[in-house]
Amino acid sequence: MYSLIAGFVLVLVAILYASDDRILQLFIGAVNPFLAASIAILAGFISFYFLLSQKLFVIYKKGSLKEIVRSSVPALLFVSITILVDLITVFPKDLNILFPLSLVFYPAMGFFAEILFHIMPLSTLLYILMFVLKNIKRSALIWVSFIIISLLEPAYQAAPMVLSQHFPIWAIIVVFINLAAFTLYQLYILKRHDFISMYAVRLTYYLVWHIIWGYMRLRIIF
Repeated sequence: MYSLIAGFVLVLVAILYASDDRILQLFIGAVNPFLAASIAILAGFISFYFLLSQKLFVIYKKGSLKEIVRSSVPALLFVSITILVDLITVFPKDLNILFPLSLVFYPAMGFFAEILFHIMPLSTLLYILMFVLKNIKRSALIWVSFIIISLLEPAYQAAPMVLSQHFPIWAIIVVFINLAAFTLYQLYILKRHDFISMYAVRLTYYLVWHIIWGYMRLRIIF
């Protein structure tokens, strides 16, 4: 299953590269996009190898389509909070990749985000904790890891808001807490179901926030 996802992501990167490679340069700089994708895929493979070998999580549970849909619905709550902050404080006009390339860009970026912000740090942290704290229950170590890792992406997203000095402190706090809660929810879905469900939750968020609202906000706000 992971090989199928990796192949799907490589196809998306190839489409973006052929369409407008400048879009990828905005996020990965001068690094070759196929090299960046390959590194992310390899990091995910190594991370999942450890997580699956320890029987901690799974990539896909057969017959979990209903659970994937159910798990994705709460993402609408988190994205509605982000949209509300946008309406009040106004994020940059060029925040989103525009349609139709957004349909290709965000599924690929969603995969990278899951691997780099969640799966790779999770496997690394769990490996260290399980080695150091051998007498602690795995369930406790998992939740400690979840809480720590849920702060990584919010910190990454909130840092530019702090540096810009454009956003009020309440907006930064709301964005940070909302994204941390969303990340924690994703990790819970990974634990309860599988990685595919976790990825679907992010894609739902991206669909509404980056693609649908990304199109609408240019007409409503600007």
